[in-house]
Amino acid sequence: MKESPPTGMNRTGIQMSPFDSNAMQSSIPPASAVPPGDETALAAIRSAYIDEADPVGSVPIPATISGAVTTALQALSGNSPQIFLDKLGERLAFERTGTRLYDALITKYQALHDGIGTMSLADLEKIRADEARHFKIVANAIESLGADPTAETPSADLVGVESLGLMQVISDPRTTLAQSLHAILTAELADESGWEMLVAMADDHQQAAMSSDFNVALDEERLHLQLVKQWYEEAVLGAPLTTAPPNGGATRGNGARNPTP
Repeated sequence: MKESPPTGMNRTGIQMSPFDSNAMQSSIPPASAVPPGDETALAAIRSAYIDEADPVGSVPIPATISGAVTTALQALSGNSPQIFLDKLGERLAFERTGTRLYDALITKYQALHDGIGTMSLADLEKIRADEARHFKIVANAIESLGADPTAETPSADLVGVESLGLMQVISDPRTTLAQSLHAILTAELADESGWEMLVAMADDHQQAAMSSDFNVALDEERLHLQLVKQWYEEAVLGAPLTTAPPNGGATRGNGARNPTP
């Protein structure tokens, strides 16, 4: 499944037009002639906008009595329920996008795969199903706290913007399977970190059942990351630098095993 980038008339470099580049460079004044300056004015304008800007949304007040009671009890115990709900909303938005990313990757795989490599349609569909199930896990967790899973929290808004570029890469008909896998790898790295935070926060909020569900999702996301990393290395190098052994952890090509996360 190794992919080689095509060689062609790439005209973005300055060396493609030596006459024009020489003329352009000769018209540039020497450094000694450039008036001194810095980015102080730009920083001042940015600071003014930052000072005047409203926050990116808000965490809604629970609309149910049980939700209000849960929030109040958590606040009295010293926790920050609004932060927990914000991060739950973030994960919910990311898992929804993750499902769509794999929908797009499956289409790219079916169109471009040449039958070489360890990636399979069954693997992609399994991960896609996991992402959809993780979305439901988080939605149920939000509802169990008496909150509204349809509300877009600030962090949910943030990851929606962050994920937009990843979706554009995978859905672009010009991108290769390797380039699409690079985008998925970026998503899986962020996903693993997000679930690790949710597990820690569920433990802090004494949500044992929630923590158990989140740990299952975290283990699955770690496997996703190992597989995607292996597929990406196969696509770029022809063979993986790492493999995903059944007992977890990553095995290096020299036989040394990295510790399990």
